[in-house]
Amino acid sequence: MSYEWILFDADETLFDFKMSESHALNQLLTSCSLDANDTEITGCYKRINEELWHEFEQGRISSAELRVERFRRFGREQGLSDDAEELSRRYLGSLAEGAFILAGALDICLYLKEHGYKMAIITNGIKEVQFGRIGRSDLKDFFEAVIVSEDTGFQKPQAGIFEHAFRVIQEDRKDKMLMVGDSLTSDIQGGNNIGINTCWYNPNRLPNETGIVPTYEIHDLAEIKDILEMKG
Repeated sequence: MSYEWILFDADETLFDFKMSESHALNQLLTSCSLDANDTEITGCYKRINEELWHEFEQGRISSAELRVERFRRFGREQGLSDDAEELSRRYLGSLAEGAFILAGALDICLYLKEHGYKMAIITNGIKEVQFGRIGRSDLKDFFEAVIVSEDTGFQKPQAGIFEHAFRVIQEDRKDKMLMVGDSLTSDIQGGNNIGINTCWYNPNRLPNETGIVPTYEIHDLAEIKDILEMKG
């Protein structure tokens, strides 16, 4: 039976979050009189940020806590006197400006729209950042809905965020949906948890050492066409 809905993750699936993050972090570090080209400084932030996002994915910290705590820890390690909430505000403002999309994202969205598929985004990102970036991008008009974890009280891979999405898009036929994302532990595990087919976007051909099994694996977004043609 063919799919009717393609549910996309946002960051590193459609949007180049690494570029957005680099843009925002460079601006923030410069404003703090830190060297934005110092890999030890940028590596410190990225390590702290990744640790906290992992905690968020596990439900151990809220989105509101994460956005400030990462700068509290970063400021402490870097000896900054700046207020963590102010650092967070400046960083998120710059991050929301980063409407960079990945190669092939616009083409696949155009293809899906032209062939009658409906699309939605399900993301664990921060609300004002995600809506800001999506709204500034060439992809802004393709989606029936954008579901952000902050609005739902759940995050991928929890089933609750998908159940919320199903209510928003007014669709409960799980065999009509395909979840596409780059994260095995978030997107693919989440799709598996709720009982919909999943497509792991793995452009760097990373090994899957998690035990989490996607329905499909692709290395280029254009390969979604092959899956849909196969499903008929």
